[in-house]
Amino acid sequence: MRSLRAAWRLLRMGVHLLHGMAVMGLRFPSLDATGRQRRIQWWSAKLVRLVGIALQYSGTPRPGATLLLANHVSWLDIAVIHAVVPHARFVSKADVLAWPLLGWLIKGAGTLFIERERKRDALRVLHQVADALKAGDTVAVFPEGTTGDGRTLLPFHANLLQAAISSDTPAQGVVLRYGEPGQRFSPAVEFLGETTLLQSVWRMLSAQGLSVQVDLLSPQGTRHADRRALAAHLREQINAQLHDGTGTKAPGEAPAAHRQATETA
Repeated sequence: MRSLRAAWRLLRMGVHLLHGMAVMGLRFPSLDATGRQRRIQWWSAKLVRLVGIALQYSGTPRPGATLLLANHVSWLDIAVIHAVVPHARFVSKADVLAWPLLGWLIKGAGTLFIERERKRDALRVLHQVADALKAGDTVAVFPEGTTGDGRTLLPFHANLLQAAISSDTPAQGVVLRYGEPGQRFSPAVEFLGETTLLQSVWRMLSAQGLSVQVDLLSPQGTRHADRRALAAHLREQINAQLHDGTGTKAPGEAPAAHRQATETA
């Protein structure tokens, strides 16, 4: 039964990915920013459901220019955050571009890519993030730089926080916690070590009763902040919520913008 369930979910997920590519290739050029965001939110929320994950969330995304910092657990994190904050642009490792279908979709959503093995590339992306923030965009980053086990936060890289500090843009923490029946932190979503994307996808699709809790924390001012001290403070906030937060909204509940997107897409 587990294999049959996973195969059925994989088939539906593949169809949904193709649908997303069609929408991005045919509809996006004629849509304004709001129209694109509605479809990104609808598509992302449906992908999370098709994978078999119930989405819960608490908090409110800050309007306007904001640097979001989230803990990193899974290849699904971008879709999970887009289901709640559809206007966010992500900074992601360039390796994602090689992912079948997903890489093209992630690029089309306005993602900024960084080659982490090249130290000079970090400076290029830092300037891009600063320019995006100055233009009023919301930019989301994973300051751990790689995926963790979902329970313990890795050290935060503080470099990209300089973009928020130099543009006087607030930073807002985002906490992602994947669970399953009887386990506050689900091992089924781990994407660690030598695990391939296909192996991680199959393991997640084979699981039953998965959920993800998304908590948006209070925005923090960045004016005259020390980036390392600010990174440590945000990491402490995220870690505290990761282990103590319970969330406020039930599975399946969504922001008004998502409900509207569902009705119009």
